[in-house]
Amino acid sequence: MIQVTQWISVLAIPVFIIFVLGYGAVKGVPVYETFVEGAGEGIRTAFHILPYLVAMFVAIGVFRASGAMDFLIRILSPVTNLAGIPPEILPLAMMRPMSGSASAGMLAELFRTYGPDTFIGRSASTMMGSTETVFYTISVYFGSVGIKKTRYVLAAGLLADLAGLLASVAICGLIFGR
Repeated sequence: MIQVTQWISVLAIPVFIIFVLGYGAVKGVPVYETFVEGAGEGIRTAFHILPYLVAMFVAIGVFRASGAMDFLIRILSPVTNLAGIPPEILPLAMMRPMSGSASAGMLAELFRTYGPDTFIGRSASTMMGSTETVFYTISVYFGSVGIKKTRYVLAAGLLADLAGLLASVAICGLIFGR
């Protein structure tokens, strides 16, 4: 089974590329020209969202440097302890909605400190795959198309992240034990 998985991993991308090129050729799509046009649009989009990215990274830096994150974690610790959430993953849970790269760095630090095969490492890994960078996504995607009124998007995104955190800890507890 492992060898089959390895072969699928090796062949997946080349087969996909050949399929897309073949499908485009059959449909009469100028594949190369379409690719170049899409790449140009991607570059324009990147320049358009750059101010939103800078603002988001500055806000994250201020949040962490001010001590607000540590203060918020101290306030939430009694509640999260009752829910069975390890306090070690709370900084990661707080940073995940804001920044994917900062939370990836925190995950790496958790791995160095506790190991990837511990309950903390497994719960943190599962949480990373089960949650989203809500603030980043809202600021970049909504900002790039000029949407100002996001209505319930933030609340729904944060609620989904909370569900991802709770489910990660519960499922890892069931599958791997504490």
